[in-house]
Formats: sequence, C-alpha cells, structure tokens
Amino acid sequence: MLSHRPSGTAIETPAPGYRGRMRVCLASTSPARLMLLRQVGIEPTTRAPQVDEEAVIAATEAAEGRTLPPDEHVLLLARRKAADVADTLAAEGFEGIVIGGDSMFELDGEILGKPYTPEAARARWQSMRGRTGILHSGHSVFLVRSGASPIEAHAVAEASVSFAADVTDAEIDAYVATGEPLLVAGAFTVDSLGGAFIERVEGDPSTVVGMSLSTLRRLVRELGVEWTSLWNMPGTTTP
Repeated sequence: MLSHRPSGTAIETPAPGYRGRMRVCLASTSPARLMLLRQVGIEPTTRAPQVDEEAVIAATEAAEGRTLPPDEHVLLLARRKAADVADTLAAEGFEGIVIGGDSMFELDGEILGKPYTPEAARARWQSMRGRTGILHSGHSVFLVRSGASPIEAHAVAEASVSFAADVTDAEIDAYVATGEPLLVAGAFTVDSLGGAFIERVEGDPSTVVGMSLSTLRRLVRELGVEWTSLWNMPGTTTP
C-alpha cells in the first residue's frame, strides 16, 4: 500500500532536484481534466485506473454501515484511482506526480451522476432549471520517487452552480440532442454548450469542469513540489 499524509500536514522538503521539471501522469481518461491541465501549461501522460468504483463504494458502505456523503464518496474514489495508477507507475520506475480525481453533483441532497440516456438527461434539466446545486470534486496527488515510498496529499473542493430559470423545453431538447450532457456528472458542462444555461458559479470554476486547479496547486506544494515545475508545454518556463 502507498503511504500518505493528510492534506495540510507539512512534510520535509524534497531534494533540490524535485524543483526542476516534473513528470506528470493524470490517473484519468477524462477529456475535461486533460484539457484543464493543458490550459495551465501541463501536458500529462494519461493512465486509466483499474478501479471498480461501484464495488469500492459498496464495500466501504457495507463495512461502515452507512451511506457515504458526497464529499467522502468523491474523495474515496479519487484516492483509490490515484493510488492504483501510482502503484503501477512506481513499479515501472516512474518518478513524478500522479493526479487523480472524482466528481459528483448534488441537488437538494440527491446525488445526480451521469444520466446516460436522453430521457434521463431531459428530465434532469427540467428539474434543475432555476435551482442551485453543489459540485463535489475529490482530488488525490501522489509524489512518486525512486528509492522512497510514494506520498500523497488529498482534498475535496466544492462549487455551487445556479441554473437559469428561463431555460425552455426546446433548448433542453436541443442540448440533449447534442449528446454532451449524457456522460458528464450532473448532465451539464460549464465550459462548453451547457455554459449558456448557467447563471452563476460560486467557488473555483475549474471545479465544475473536473478539477479545482487552485486545490491541485495547494496539494502539489504540500508535497514539497513547486507548481511551476509541472509546466512542460511550449511557452512555459520554470525557475
């Protein structure tokens, strides 16, 4: 098992070499998360975690005899996915940062995952218009190093999302017909076609896209690594 340190716990500063350019792996195949990292100068490799999410949640809830609240749900899955990829990469000799995440949308205490079907997406949007929900996003970051156990920092970020009350049925039908809302948590995006139907976001807006960039920066720095050392795209520089 990988070692970890709770978010907010100070650790020793790594050797100076860890302040140069760092390799980054995104433990996700999410196009939105990949796009976010690219927008801030990071071109990561990607690796799909081998985690049965439903089984993980079911086993944890059965063992603890309770239903996990949204923040614990997304954090558990983010940590499991990042740990799975970090374990694999450590065995392959990888050195660098591994980032994992998970998100879910909550509206009036109800968890709204991916709708998958046009009928479910349409009903979802008809119930969401004019209301405000919370997007919960779990983050897990591992520092994988040669000759040392990987260490981790983790946190949950939240952002509220308010939908326009005057979204028409015709607009909903047109949006659903694009297919965009079918495979995203909450059945909406803020950075693409769905953005025009959202009136307000409170919190780090990147949280709604897939990951909170400000949270990621904080976690990376908790591990003793400078955020700017992750920049590796043309036009970026490091100290």
